[in-house]
Amino acid sequence: MKISVVTAVMNGCDTLPRAIKSLREQTYGNVEHIVQDGGSTDGTLEFLRDHGHPNMAVVSAKDAGIYDAINTGISRAKGDVIGLLHADDQLARADTLEQVARAMRDPEIDGVYGDLQYIGQGDPAPIVRHWNAGSYSRSRLKWGWMPPHPTLYLRREVFDRQGMYDTSFRISGDYDAMLRYLVRGNIRLAHIPQVMVRMQVGGASNCSVSQMMRKSREDYRAIRRHRVGGVGTLIAKNLSKLPQFFNHP
Repeated sequence: MKISVVTAVMNGCDTLPRAIKSLREQTYGNVEHIVQDGGSTDGTLEFLRDHGHPNMAVVSAKDAGIYDAINTGISRAKGDVIGLLHADDQLARADTLEQVARAMRDPEIDGVYGDLQYIGQGDPAPIVRHWNAGSYSRSRLKWGWMPPHPTLYLRREVFDRQGMYDTSFRISGDYDAMLRYLVRGNIRLAHIPQVMVRMQVGGASNCSVSQMMRKSREDYRAIRRHRVGGVGTLIAKNLSKLPQFFNHP
């Protein structure tokens, strides 16, 4: 089983080394790293050339945003299972992809996800949020539940059948796509009960008040589009994050 790890990056040289290190340390061998670069000018391409994953394929070209870049990367992937590794993220354990492959040997499973930690600056980096995702059930969607997107690995067939990311979303394309896969695609997910990814705090969704408002509008659009709820679902989705700031190791 080949696992494709897709990284969409633009000027990510400050954080990319940690992501690449975590990928190179994986104990699972049948991995390809698909890098879709948006035209970096900060040394990202030079770093990848000198320190990238042994089975890496890099394309650098202008794109229409993060989801356009991710879609292009997925379309280039050759793996049976596909997941994402953003430049600000790192795989939490050396056996993370081994665990993905082990779970995906079950032919009844369409995808897997695990737990996620948000980390701050420093060495060692402090844990800011701990997202214990728990098991999936369809009824949880109306309460704003979603799998942590950076931990999600799906069979190629899911993208073939249900499509990729809607580029009309600028921030919440991941939430929209996951609802589409879960509701329309009725995919079957398994939870790996361990931290799979550590994500550095920050990002497009919470870097300003205007971005947070845009994210809420886009989340609500996805909720209504896939008929999983309404305003209450959006409120519950946001409130569900609060315990993550306190219930961490």
